[in-house]
Amino acid sequence: MIKSYWKRGKKQRRIVVIGGIILILLLFFLRDDYQPALLFVRKYIFIILICALFLGFTITKFRSAPSAGRRLLIMLGIIAFFATLWFFGAKMQLYAYMQTYNVFKNLDKVEIHELPLTRNERIQPYNNIVTMAYESIGETQEVSPPQLVRVDSSNQWTMAVQPSKEYTWQRISDNTEEIFVVESTSPFPRFSGENRVPVIFSIGESLAFSRNTYNAVVQRFNIFQLFTMEPSEVFYMKNDEGKWVQVVSLIKWKGFFFPYPSYGGVMIIDPGEHDTMDYLERITIGKGTYIPPDEIKNYPFLTKQNTLAEKISRLQAESLQFLGGFTDPLPWNMETAVKIPDLKDDENMQPFVTDFNFAGMETDAYSGLYHWFGLEPVGEERTSLSFSVMIPADGTDKLYYYNHAAKKEGLAGVSAMPLKVIESRKEYDWNVNKPVEFRPFVKEIGGRKRMFVFCTIAAKRDDSKKFDGSATPDLALVDTEYRDVVWIDAKHPSQWESAILEQLGETWKASENLSDEDIWPNRIEIDLDEFKQMDSLSAGSISEELIEAVMDSINN
Repeated sequence: MIKSYWKRGKKQRRIVVIGGIILILLLFFLRDDYQPALLFVRKYIFIILICALFLGFTITKFRSAPSAGRRLLIMLGIIAFFATLWFFGAKMQLYAYMQTYNVFKNLDKVEIHELPLTRNERIQPYNNIVTMAYESIGETQEVSPPQLVRVDSSNQWTMAVQPSKEYTWQRISDNTEEIFVVESTSPFPRFSGENRVPVIFSIGESLAFSRNTYNAVVQRFNIFQLFTMEPSEVFYMKNDEGKWVQVVSLIKWKGFFFPYPSYGGVMIIDPGEHDTMDYLERITIGKGTYIPPDEIKNYPFLTKQNTLAEKISRLQAESLQFLGGFTDPLPWNMETAVKIPDLKDDENMQPFVTDFNFAGMETDAYSGLYHWFGLEPVGEERTSLSFSVMIPADGTDKLYYYNHAAKKEGLAGVSAMPLKVIESRKEYDWNVNKPVEFRPFVKEIGGRKRMFVFCTIAAKRDDSKKFDGSATPDLALVDTEYRDVVWIDAKHPSQWESAILEQLGETWKASENLSDEDIWPNRIEIDLDEFKQMDSLSAGSISEELIEAVMDSINN
């Protein structure tokens, strides 16, 4: 059709040339808009090819069919084929099954035989941080999703204060001009003073058009990356020069048969104001410096850090269901099949970013931030803890897991925890108070490493869509082995282990045949006989002195 139109004359040829140039320019400048379609083709390339081949074959047969009855049978066959494909692929989730199996095959899994200790326990849950941040900003502003990252030598919640999505003009004209940086270990984080860092970004998650983080990063992709990469979470952290930057986590799709997501490195966006040169760069080649996974080790601020997309870590944790073999997750097996327990009241689902200390263990794992999962059996009534999974949050290609079920430890899982906390404080109004974010708390206490589950009590009104941040939250620790709940003081973390020993020390001693030295190694023993003897001598000397003083006063 275009060829015949071209032959009509100069005017038509001019229109074709101009139209072709416009089309090429649109394809170049609007690649962030159609990139999701390219990514869809990449994700389902195997299924798309099968469907295309089947349609090509059946349509050829349909056209050459000698009778209407034959054509009707071919049409019914086409409908049956796509109905079967939908039923097994989407309804029965066999496509996701194969995708998860590909993750399992290509994952570097390391079994550990002791749990690492936890440190720098964060107190406030994610949704409380969001609530308190919104209590500290104006009408035309919003905060980006908080992320737990390492800033200098401590773990901080960081989030950008950016123009609200409800106000279009601000999204077009304003910059991101401030970052909240609040201590994760504080029971009452401040959103004022030095915790509000002034820094200008012309690129932001809520900004419009080419200034949107997603659009700017996609524009930076080359032609091959447009088919294989997608931006995910955005993190705000300091680089090695101490300058605040945006770090965009990237997901890379791998494989031909049932492609699966993997860590694709990061795109680093430097701060800067919106100007003409910035605009030209964004709409032509995008913004950001790409750091592939194999170069992350060359940037100290990205190592032992939190830059891994949760979409990837969740799929990696779920892939442990294949430890018993390819067919084990099927309904008639399920000997080692596990799931990620997502609690309805939590709103912030696993993984929970946790600071683990691997020092002294027989493994090459670093001490730092990890995505933690507590996996449980797939049945709703079975709430035991099957696996503790620790995935390096900096994208290191490893998965560390501890097999509680194989060691027959009989620990209670996350799903069992809410009722235990509720039962321990019946005087609470649990209609408006929710125990949330059951995260690991592992300490060397009572003669050995013991695992607890740490949770925060968050208030939530019936008519509210979010948690109400508490200045002094109530905290509870649940012993996963003994199922007892220890209530601790959020303001005095140094007293937490003492509170645990006071409540559970005698129980551990009797149940495990431990000695006092095992339970209380630092307790100072006092000889009562010596104490009584010293006390009586002191009392005697004081009495003689008093008598002499009285006699002197009488004689005088």
